[in-house]
Amino acid sequence: MEPTLPEAAALAIAGDRIAGGVGTHETALASPDRVDLGGRCVLPGFNDSHVHFLHWALAQRFVRLNGATTLNEAVARVASAVADAPRDRWVLGSGWRSGDWSPPVEPTKADLDPVSGDTPVALIARDAHSLWLNSAALARADGDLRVDGGVVEVDENGQPTGVLREESAWAFRNRHIFSAISEYEWLELMRPALRLATSRGVTAIHDKDGWLDALPKFQRLRNEEALTLRVWQSLPADRLDELEEVGLTSRVGDDYLRVGYLKAFMDGTLGSQTARMLDGSGVQITSGEELAQITRRAARLGFPVAVHAIGDLANREALDAFEQTRDEWEPRGLRNRIEHAQLLAWDDVPRFGALGVTASVQFSHAPSDRNLADRIWGGMTDRAYAYKSLWNSGAVVANGSDAPVEELDPLAGLQAGVLRSLDGRPPWHPEQALTIEQALQATTVNAAWLAGDERRRGKLVPGYLADLVVLDRDPFTCVPEELSEIRVVATMVGGRWTYNPPPWD
Repeated sequence: MEPTLPEAAALAIAGDRIAGGVGTHETALASPDRVDLGGRCVLPGFNDSHVHFLHWALAQRFVRLNGATTLNEAVARVASAVADAPRDRWVLGSGWRSGDWSPPVEPTKADLDPVSGDTPVALIARDAHSLWLNSAALARADGDLRVDGGVVEVDENGQPTGVLREESAWAFRNRHIFSAISEYEWLELMRPALRLATSRGVTAIHDKDGWLDALPKFQRLRNEEALTLRVWQSLPADRLDELEEVGLTSRVGDDYLRVGYLKAFMDGTLGSQTARMLDGSGVQITSGEELAQITRRAARLGFPVAVHAIGDLANREALDAFEQTRDEWEPRGLRNRIEHAQLLAWDDVPRFGALGVTASVQFSHAPSDRNLADRIWGGMTDRAYAYKSLWNSGAVVANGSDAPVEELDPLAGLQAGVLRSLDGRPPWHPEQALTIEQALQATTVNAAWLAGDERRRGKLVPGYLADLVVLDRDPFTCVPEELSEIRVVATMVGGRWTYNPPPWD
């Protein structure tokens, strides 16, 4: 991934770094061990720029509602889980999206109650911005459901239907579900999730679960030398007062775990139909004025800001806030970012590059959301998931998965970015497809740059950290349709094999 040296026939590793640069030999010598790749391909390790790692780890044990094509199919999966659940234990699920059902109907507690009885059931929507509860779960709230920036769906009698959105969903989830999970339980969930991530070639992540106190949990794993990938950790923007009080700043940590950036939300999502749009629809979570204030305060502490923005109005107001505060963050070299940037007004596309705001996107969202986008954003999808337009305008584009919304699988993301399809259908808006080189740059070089690590990671050149993935074939030379067949053979982080060390068959 270095333009001046795009290919090499061999790679020397000294300790935790690529050997060959001036001074590398002063800390370690290249190992005498030799690994014959047998025609395989080595690339820099994959960096997921947007993952809710704790949430994804927990979701491995959820009832999986992804792929359900009807409301009845989703309810049947829940019924099966309830039958197997211990008495008085929550049944948790994730991945439902009413827009994927035929017909696309909104769920209610009345759909769950007949199959769940007294067992509390909480089902997180695929976009994590809605929560579907049964009556037993609603009773736990004792009527305390309304939160600023939240939506409580009600029926014709004004009674909750069982669906909460945005801040209301998050408050219920945090108070009644996640708070009951001990640190020991979280760590036991994270360990197999780390193994799964490294098996997919992941060597670094930008985590979004700061609101779940992910930092001390990763720190515990780091202290145990059990952290097998590098973490650029977010902290919630609503904790700015605490950060100012203690004077904590970005980049505190070590090569494996660093305090990174602040996370904020402008609006909701496509799937929950709460994205904030220029037509006036949607839910506002943070105003442009509030984001400007957050950005100024964060800049003075040395923190970049990552802000979730889905709708075209939310993205415009986020860009406006970054432009208004440019005098604070630009001289400090802070790398602010908009997460998702799913629907953009054409006038706002070139503003990312002009302002120096990164488009932190998820290639898999485009083919995954295509049916829903065509229905909800009909007539506007030419400017949705506009990755090529952003790239051509000069924006830095970094790629992630948004797991557990999509699966934490960089190879699937590469396929989505290049083919604009994941299911064999013709590409969706192929004019927005990227080349394999661009998609890989967004998943390696640009992701490392966004974390301020462009001189340490993202490339395999002398002096850089030896974070790499071994693939069974070269994605640059195989035909695009073969991208779905590429497999991860092995993964290395800092000169240490974290998945499937050689020899290989």
